[in-house]
Amino acid sequence: MGSSPAPFSDIGKKAKDLLTKDYNFDQKFSLSVIGSTGLGLTATGLKRDQIFIGDINTLYKSGNTTVDVKIDTYSNVITKVTVSDVLPSTKAAFSFKIPDNKSGKLDVHYLHPHAAIDSSIGLNPNPLLELSATIGTKELSLGGEVGFDTASASFTKYNAGISLNKPDFTAAVLLTDKGQALKASYIHYVGSTNGTTIAAELIHRFSSYQNNFTFGSSHAVDHLTVVKTRFSDDGKVATLFQREWRPKSLVTFSAEYDSKAINTAPKLGLALALKP
Repeated sequence: MGSSPAPFSDIGKKAKDLLTKDYNFDQKFSLSVIGSTGLGLTATGLKRDQIFIGDINTLYKSGNTTVDVKIDTYSNVITKVTVSDVLPSTKAAFSFKIPDNKSGKLDVHYLHPHAAIDSSIGLNPNPLLELSATIGTKELSLGGEVGFDTASASFTKYNAGISLNKPDFTAAVLLTDKGQALKASYIHYVGSTNGTTIAAELIHRFSSYQNNFTFGSSHAVDHLTVVKTRFSDDGKVATLFQREWRPKSLVTFSAEYDSKAINTAPKLGLALALKP
């Protein structure tokens, strides 16, 4: 399935990840332990202002089945069971949240050499239905997604997009917000030796004729260190420094300055991810 198109959710994702992934302006700590029996445990803590929240996540893999259980600060228990190859090229996932007895959901993912289909249905009397599909190849794909709320008999979303993937760049155009906005993104891999990548995203809103853009870059200083920068039209400038200080363990420092709020201190964040 190497030539199969990516799911609809992946259209524009590469540029979005460069511009947003790992930026964190709080204090975050995570510890992950992976056992040889297929059992993994991750504990995460986040301090935002004076509030501390955390969760414990347990992941167990056996054959083609994965069980993911997470318990958060508010005593919610979120469980997801994923089974691969239920049918040829088909993966199914069942999830629910305790104590919410209406949170049950069934997801089915199907991958064809020239199509990728994702569907979701809520397991309650008035379910939310979602369907997305892409057709094409790994290089060029076209897709759309739709969501329908049976309780209100209304569409929650309908979007469409197209993506072009080349070895040195990826471009994507999305019609989002029920056709009210056009989003274009581009990511270019400048050099394979120094790991420099640049990305840009432009959003045009038809109703207000408003344009918003974000530009960013990522540079690998060496094989253990990455530096990212981000600039946006609202006057915000951000930077990120990430270092793999031991195998699979990362320390990430992020900072953001708002040039339109000169009396406000810059936002600072520190994230530490340990994988012994």
